[in-house]
Amino acid sequence: DHVALHAAIARQLGPYKLSLHSGSDKFSIFAAAARQTRGIVHLKTAGTSYVEALRTVASLDPSLFREIYAFARAQYESARRGYHISARLERTPPPEDIPDAELPALLEQPDARQVLHVTYGQVLTAEDASGRGLFRERLRSALQAAPEAYAARLEAHFARHLAPFARWSSGSDQ
Repeated sequence: DHVALHAAIARQLGPYKLSLHSGSDKFSIFAAAARQTRGIVHLKTAGTSYVEALRTVASLDPSLFREIYAFARAQYESARRGYHISARLERTPPPEDIPDAELPALLEQPDARQVLHVTYGQVLTAEDASGRGLFRERLRSALQAAPEAYAARLEAHFARHLAPFARWSSGSDQ
């Protein structure tokens, strides 16, 4: 009911959209949000696009992914301060315990996914003693070496996010 009320206000006083940002259970509310807002929703997906980049790297360069994952676990306690999340390190497997073939599936494990998600800033800005980036360029190079793999993951990712809102994209039912 509250979502429908906010949507009515947005239609009357807009232009603005209601923003759906985060949460592990966000897909459970997408259909209701689409129906109640009739599509005036902004979906924030940047962080999860980063996770899809990591999923791609986990398949293409397991060694790099394992380094990023180990670093993320080490940075998690400081990184989580800016988020309201429930991930616990003790529920994430140590990187050395995961076979290469199972690394992409690690991103389906809620705790590991949140650890990797909230440490993106530290991963992308980490530098060695000489000021060179630890991961940023290596991550970019891995993705640029197989752009079709990353593009396919992003396409599937966005399709999943946008499917509940497709009915409203044409302007019908508004």
